[in-house]
Amino acid sequence: MNANGVRAQPWYREPWPWILMAGPATVVVAGFFTAWLAVRSDDGLVVDDYYKQGLAINRTLKRSAAAERLGISARLTLADGRVQVQLGAARSGPLTLLFAHPTRAGMDQKVKLSMVQAGIYEGQLQPLRPGRWHVFLEQSDWRLAGDWTLPAAGTLTLDAHTQMAPGEEYSKEGGR
Repeated sequence: MNANGVRAQPWYREPWPWILMAGPATVVVAGFFTAWLAVRSDDGLVVDDYYKQGLAINRTLKRSAAAERLGISARLTLADGRVQVQLGAARSGPLTLLFAHPTRAGMDQKVKLSMVQAGIYEGQLQPLRPGRWHVFLEQSDWRLAGDWTLPAAGTLTLDAHTQMAPGEEYSKEGGR
């Protein structure tokens, strides 16, 4: 009993200690959640060597200009885990097709395409998540680039006049 003759309750039965502890407890829980979120969803956006990437952009622009000079265009079709590319200009040798996610480099897919008929190339592709993808079709001396929003029906046409948004270039020498 206290001085007024009222029986005192234990501290854990009073509301004020719990109200005062709720703020710090919420911050601790939010801190653990933030740490878990940061570890689980690495965005991979920071690169180590900006200078090397700047040099790679110049090489990439030269390869895009070479595609225009050679008059190369392509039509891409996705179906049942396969990608088919039909080139508008006769070229020999293997092609490389890259699907690059705008923000998640870990989702990128690089596919080696092999010729199945004159001007028609095919390759196996893992399922792509719905959303916007940067598409790059290239050989050692030229490349075509464009964007494709999936899921998409029909085909994607790439030609030398297809432009990427500034800052969204990709080069196999320097990455994104």
